[in-house]
Amino acid sequence: MTNGPAPSPFAAVVVAAGTGSRTGLDIPKQFAEWNGKPVLLHSLESLARAGADPIVVAIPEAFENLAREIVAGFDKVRLVHGGATRQASVRAALEAMAEDQPELVLIHDAARANLPQSVIGRLLAALKTNPGAIPVLPVVDSLAQCEDGMMTGTAERDMLRRVQTPQAFRFNAILAAHRSWKDAPVAGDDAQVLQRAGLEIVTVEGDEALKKLTFAKDFRDETRTTAPLFRTGMGYDVHRLAAGEELWLAGVNIPFELGLAGHSDADVALHAIVDAMLGAIGEGDIGTHFPPSDPRWKGASSDRFVIHATELVRAAGYRVANVDCTIICERPKIGPHRDAMRKTVASLLDVDAGLVSIKATTTERLGFTGRGEGIAAQAIVSLERTA
Repeated sequence: MTNGPAPSPFAAVVVAAGTGSRTGLDIPKQFAEWNGKPVLLHSLESLARAGADPIVVAIPEAFENLAREIVAGFDKVRLVHGGATRQASVRAALEAMAEDQPELVLIHDAARANLPQSVIGRLLAALKTNPGAIPVLPVVDSLAQCEDGMMTGTAERDMLRRVQTPQAFRFNAILAAHRSWKDAPVAGDDAQVLQRAGLEIVTVEGDEALKKLTFAKDFRDETRTTAPLFRTGMGYDVHRLAAGEELWLAGVNIPFELGLAGHSDADVALHAIVDAMLGAIGEGDIGTHFPPSDPRWKGASSDRFVIHATELVRAAGYRVANVDCTIICERPKIGPHRDAMRKTVASLLDVDAGLVSIKATTTERLGFTGRGEGIAAQAIVSLERTA
């Protein structure tokens, strides 16, 4: 007897049935071009990359032909006609995947085009112990209650959060909650539907990159037309060699009697590449985004840092054009692992391996690398504008 295929880690609903009238565009905003491709396509690519299966997209019936053109390259995507409200559209999509019986489902607004993989990961992790999870961000501005143009009171911002999508749920719980809803289907989001059914919802850290495209100016970002076609960043990192540690270089675990010591897995090659990417878009350095003082990153795999940097690059309107990384050490020999390193880095960056160069050199036994005390890496990353 043979085992069947492994179940999908989660399914996804993409809500793309609105009119987007506030943008003033000729077509609904989810089908408009943004950052070089239709808005809807950005979300589909992120969800597919994360492993969503199936993905059901709720669309306006009048734009079915256009929607089919956009989803043509995805074999896991299905379309359903949306309803008169967002809640009705989600209900239709959930019913359409009821026979699939996924364990988990993410419900995402197509207008939030830049969907970081890190947010998806946090949501799915939260569902291990909770029926629902939503990404949120703090409110940083002071809040005022106003009426007729006059301030009438204040509100405590510490108790408030900005809610984003995707929102994540155990599938059976959210479907039952929608089916049990007795009022007009006008809930603001699906967390409200689940909460009405008496279930608790946990919050996870959201991401500023998940900004919702709402107004015309969001599609006329002048910085995209005035930004340089190419940008270049440089990165450098070094870690000491120590006994009892694993040796990770460019995402590859290399058998060796010593490993690199650090707060994360100390992969100097990936760290140098991340610093170069962040430098190219003016987003600081790896320590800014993943401080060694934060216990969350202790022993963390550096591929998480690369994925985060890649998402920031995309949000800035760029993609990786090429990477050139040099690893500096006396031992171990890098040559036997070079092809595996190139493929791993290319996969993390979502580019062809031909755009990634991994080289190695020694310092002729001079300095700390020459004495075998540590390994260093330097990288140059070029980015090209996507729109």
